[in-house]
Amino acid sequence: MKEAVEVEARNGFRVWVRFDDGTESEVDLADLAGRGVFKAWEDRAFFNGVHVGPAGSIAWSDDVELCPDSVFLRLTGQSPEDLFPRLADRAVHA
Repeated sequence: MKEAVEVEARNGFRVWVRFDDGTESEVDLADLAGRGVFKAWEDRAFFNGVHVGPAGSIAWSDDVELCPDSVFLRLTGQSPEDLFPRLADRAVHA
């Protein structure tokens, strides 16, 4: 499992994030903005309050956070099977 160790709000609905393995980049979250709990991002001060949450999540509050693995996959373009090889093994044996 990946963990964010540093995160920073950027222009638009982008955040820069660095993970525990040294991977770092910006990720565009605009596709989530305005949907469900992410409506809170319409308040720019709220969006700018992004921080590293429990277990290395990318968080804005207790109710608004993103799984670090899902953000890592967005950044790298990898598939879940790339990050968790056992998933591929299970698919073969199913």
